[in-house]
Amino acid sequence: MENKKKTAWWATAQKHLMTATGYMIPFVVAGGVIYAVAVMLTGQAAAPTPKDGWIYQLSLVGSAGLALYIPALGGYFAFSLAGRPGIAPGFITAYLAVQIHTGFIGGILGGLIAGLTVQQLLKIKISSHYKVLGSIFLYPLVGTLIPSAIMLFIIGAPVATFMNWMTTSLASMGGAARVPLGALIGGMLGVDMGGPINKVAATFCQTQVEKLPFLMGIMGPAVATPPIGMGIATLLFRKKFSAEERQTGLAAILMGCCGITEGAIPFATSDPVRVIPANTIGSIVAGMISAYFGVVSHAPWGGLITLPVVGGRIWYVVAVLVGSLVTAAIVGFWKKDWKEEVEELSEDDDFDLDVETF
Repeated sequence: MENKKKTAWWATAQKHLMTATGYMIPFVVAGGVIYAVAVMLTGQAAAPTPKDGWIYQLSLVGSAGLALYIPALGGYFAFSLAGRPGIAPGFITAYLAVQIHTGFIGGILGGLIAGLTVQQLLKIKISSHYKVLGSIFLYPLVGTLIPSAIMLFIIGAPVATFMNWMTTSLASMGGAARVPLGALIGGMLGVDMGGPINKVAATFCQTQVEKLPFLMGIMGPAVATPPIGMGIATLLFRKKFSAEERQTGLAAILMGCCGITEGAIPFATSDPVRVIPANTIGSIVAGMISAYFGVVSHAPWGGLITLPVVGGRIWYVVAVLVGSLVTAAIVGFWKKDWKEEVEELSEDDDFDLDVETF
């Protein structure tokens, strides 16, 4: 009974966090890509300045998206928990979390506390004559003051200290020291192809794109590896796949180049025992290569489309190719030849006609 309760709790938390992440990603992608393009246009690995003219204005657009993604994460986490009344408290509490340097962890905690607070406030019975007061004053005011106070006076400082320690520790890593981290992130990104484990690793890397761009350097090749690897497998080992899967393989390569790991899902669905380990190992290899050679990416996305804003492009491409070939080789040598299943009627089978069926 206890195991079922634990599973139910985790499934519920996962659902709310996935909802929040889904709403947050457009802020990260729009802001991060636009800002990265602005940096690329300056021709220097530095933020644009007012003297750069319209490029600087473009960077402001990107900076706005990056400034909003953590408040969006907290706001929509609270929205998932408590509905519309939770949006404002969640956004405000998560914004405060940014101001006191608690990072994305503070944003998640802020959204969680705000959502739970509003959940409890919604249980208060209010007379039908005063329901308007509840929606205008009770939920936004009390629902904001309580979680904000908790963030500012209780959990903010410890979380900020932890985030500062983590950022400093990761930034100090170099060369071989980053390889285990590359393997861990790569494995998480490849194991469920866009699922909750993938989203946790991706969100962690995306939210650190400004301070720790080497994490996106790991994520970029790792997310591209499973679909490209499966696509290459359909080209090199044609007998292992049906005609439909071979066509899907070409689409998977294109999706991988665009950083969409979900392109490998059709293959994992049809043969999970062989495909999932192959995808995971390939992504681990890609993550380790990019980590070791210090690849950095200034765009919070993956695949080959981000190459213009990647530092260490050659090793980025090498990581994608080697990881994809590893995935393709494992699938190719492990998977059995595909055989079309045709049901044939033997001579001994009875061929009965029932007049009623006509």
